[in-house]
Amino acid sequence: MSTANVKRVKTSDIELKEKVVSINRVAKVTKGGRTFSFSALVVVGDSNGIVGYGLGKANEVTDAITKGIDDAKKNLVKVPVLKGTVPHEQLGKYGGGRVFLKPAAHGTGVIAGGAMRAVLESAGITDVLGKSKGSSNPHNVVKATIDALLNMRDAYTIANTRNINLKQVFNG
Repeated sequence: MSTANVKRVKTSDIELKEKVVSINRVAKVTKGGRTFSFSALVVVGDSNGIVGYGLGKANEVTDAITKGIDDAKKNLVKVPVLKGTVPHEQLGKYGGGRVFLKPAAHGTGVIAGGAMRAVLESAGITDVLGKSKGSSNPHNVVKATIDALLNMRDAYTIANTRNINLKQVFNG
């Protein structure tokens, strides 16, 4: 995650919805046979611009999901949502995962693949065109999508950064 414009959010009094993106089973071979362990990648959001992801590991699937939700609640960030879509086109990358987000007209829906869709819907984005390039690993795609969302800037942010009023942003 880029630390330049990360807007951290506290979990108090926010109604969050959880989505399990992926569950991975790993086996450790011991003298007594195979011991299975699970890791769960979870995305949480309030459908109003706040989103976070977390990873939980445990010997049971439900415990892994619970730990993932707790971890995700510690990593909540605020992202700009403009009339149900993203403010502008943006590339995001993390590791081998590359994602491209493009604003869409109202009624388009979320045109994006699995891991990306979970993040965008949790953030409350209803109309967007998304393309995942490079790695399809859910961990990398989720982190790349959040990176793209964090690098988005709405008109108010740009106006404040340039010390101009909102009309001048659009008129140049």
